Amino acid sequence: MLKSLSIRNVVLIDKLDLNFQNGFSVLSGETGAGKSILLDSVGLLIGRRADVGMIRSGCDKLSVCGCFEFINPHDGLQRLCTEYDLDFDTEIIIKRTLDRGGHGRIFFNDQPITLKLLKEIGEYLIEIHGQFDNQGLLNPATHLEVLDNYGRYGNEADEVARSFRDYRDLNQSCQQLRQEIEQARREEENLRHWLDEFAQIEPREDELENLELKRRELMHAEKIAGYLQAAQQALNSQPQSVREALRQAQSAITRANALVNDKFAGIYEVIDTALINAEEAVEEITQAAADITLNQNDIDSIEDRLFKLKSLARKHNTTVEQLPQIWQNLSAQLEHITCGSEQLAELEQQVATTKKVYITAAQKLSRLRLQTAGEFAQKIDRELPDLKMEKARFEVSVSAKPENLWNDKGIDEVCFLVSTNPGTPLGPLNKIASGGELARFMLALKVNLAQTSQIETMIFDEVDTGVGGATAQAVGDKLAKLGERVQVLVVTHSPQVAAQSRYHYKVEKHVADGTTITTLRQLNTAEKQEEIARMLSGETISDEARAAAQVLMDNG
Repeated sequence: MLKSLSIRNVVLIDKLDLNFQNGFSVLSGETGAGKSILLDSVGLLIGRRADVGMIRSGCDKLSVCGCFEFINPHDGLQRLCTEYDLDFDTEIIIKRTLDRGGHGRIFFNDQPITLKLLKEIGEYLIEIHGQFDNQGLLNPATHLEVLDNYGRYGNEADEVARSFRDYRDLNQSCQQLRQEIEQARREEENLRHWLDEFAQIEPREDELENLELKRRELMHAEKIAGYLQAAQQALNSQPQSVREALRQAQSAITRANALVNDKFAGIYEVIDTALINAEEAVEEITQAAADITLNQNDIDSIEDRLFKLKSLARKHNTTVEQLPQIWQNLSAQLEHITCGSEQLAELEQQVATTKKVYITAAQKLSRLRLQTAGEFAQKIDRELPDLKMEKARFEVSVSAKPENLWNDKGIDEVCFLVSTNPGTPLGPLNKIASGGELARFMLALKVNLAQTSQIETMIFDEVDTGVGGATAQAVGDKLAKLGERVQVLVVTHSPQVAAQSRYHYKVEKHVADGTTITTLRQLNTAEKQEEIARMLSGETISDEARAAAQVLMDNG
């Protein structure tokens, strides 16, 4: 529940600190006093849009802070907080600020969080129902979710969602494979022709680099042969070749070592290594010289190979380096024709199997929805006489959707239907009910939905608009009963509703030093009687109005 609220510099509110109790509380006041400002401030705490226009004139920034106390924290809220490493036990403090530059900050128990996360958290803190907030329930697209939330068959709904994702993903893969096979069949003649060309040429990985290197070698073969010959001569020339000089040096060191007990063994090893390397160099140069070819036919062969590779690359709008991959891709496309049919048949079987699993899960969920729809409709019907709608009927229609509209919510279409008079057919809620009837239907819906909701605070903003007299008395009675289960805050202009509240707050607007400010205070019993009398009679409060207010309070 919302335990306390602190507001600073929001429109007409300079400074306001409020404490709230559990049960049914009413906020009243003259039109324009600032009740909407209070609701907008609460809305900031659950992630609703903030605008710099909300900052009080002459101030740099606004701030709103709310303390929420929980008896049984919602499982979803606890999971969300664990996921984002947010700490709380039974109390949450949300603070939000906004400056003139449009920069805002949000804190969860002094931990900074994002607006996106605040919106997710806010779904577990407060439900705000405005007089125009019924549009969601009037939209048939929301009715399935409303029914599911009431039925609380989460496991079955999760199974439907999982099985639909499996079916959808496999079906998409099947359609893609089918398209690839059809595309391959349309191009089969071209594919076979292209593959023949590739098979004749057989492009290989890194072939271009190797061919160009070989071509450079052949084009400079005479120069390379000359350089190799010069290297041979340097190592083998007489009378003083490099190898002969190393042998002479090695012999001299051997004689020296004999005189000093191998003192110069390290020098001997270095010369020995150099001699071995020189011998190996001679062998490799000799072999390299033997491999050099001056055959013009070899150059012509490489030039022809390069020409064929580059022509094939131009034909397929690619590079020579990519030709092996293109060859592989073309082979895979042709394989779709020869082997794809078997793959497609296997995949189609998997699609059929997952579709059966989905249909089975969806039909099970449908049966639960039908059962819940009947129970929910009966409960709403039982509420209607108390709301002075004895002749009205409410029904929840659950019907099958076309297969092309199946989704992760199942195969059902849900719509709330009403009949307000005997003998009239059932029709969509938003087209059959009048303004006053609509408000009462909505209240009946929300009272019953609250029984399965784990949200501990519900705010109603003038949902009793369009009703009065005994009907308003009945609305107040329903709100009071709802307040026995959850914290209910109601903004109202109805004296019949206000009279049944456990706590009554009055919103007032004053002018001080040329500045308009909004205040809110909790009324005692006498002040509550006076406020209800004002709501009955207007600005001039008569004794008769006070007496009528007392009667309403006594009956509340």
